[in-house]
Amino acid sequence: MSTNRISIRSYSKQIRSHFHDYHQLVLPLHGTIEIKVAKFEGLVSLGDCVIIKSGQRHDFRANEEAKFIVVDTMTLPDNIANSPAEKVSIEPPLLAFIQFIEVQLNHQVNTSLESSVFNLFYQLLSQQSLLNKVDKRIAGVISIISQDLSQHFVNAELAIQACLSTTQFKHLFKQSMGMSCQKYITHLRMEKAKTLLTHTDTPVSIIAEQCGYFSPSAFSRKFKAYFGETPKAFIK
Repeated sequence: MSTNRISIRSYSKQIRSHFHDYHQLVLPLHGTIEIKVAKFEGLVSLGDCVIIKSGQRHDFRANEEAKFIVVDTMTLPDNIANSPAEKVSIEPPLLAFIQFIEVQLNHQVNTSLESSVFNLFYQLLSQQSLLNKVDKRIAGVISIISQDLSQHFVNAELAIQACLSTTQFKHLFKQSMGMSCQKYITHLRMEKAKTLLTHTDTPVSIIAEQCGYFSPSAFSRKFKAYFGETPKAFIK
């Protein structure tokens, strides 16, 4: 392997295991992935980055509809190379940038631009403090939310799951994820809706229910506020 590469990938529910002679970073876009590498074993979701170093065998599986930014690279910035943890939290600028990467890679093939994208990604990665690790209590809540976005989630109930007061939960969640819990839930729901509208022929009314909106009109309003167009317009 002589060049660095960023790609969008999906996996299957069947556990796969392998290793490679280059480093790899996995950053979820939609859904979660279960990974075992070195001392880490668990779920990885939006806002996380898993560091798989050259030669490390890793096991992984995910739902087919989940999507991930995967970065293959021969080198790692010092902060990442020296990280004692395999799973780290990424900060809001890099989180926003990987979402741009998804749009760009789905839009066109442009070798020159993709090289520039990789270079900027690398620079942003090198600036990660790696101090904002997701607290295990928040990680547990994120796992609960990700498993079924059709459910109605209330901060007070999620706080109980995390063994925190509502105020503590709201503060710790925003500190960990860079956004409020309800904004994070909306983000997951809208990204799931976009994925279902793009890759399936599921009726909008069913997608609304699967994404936690029991009123198609409420779902349509939220989708338009988030993406700038209605679900039906997006399909067209």
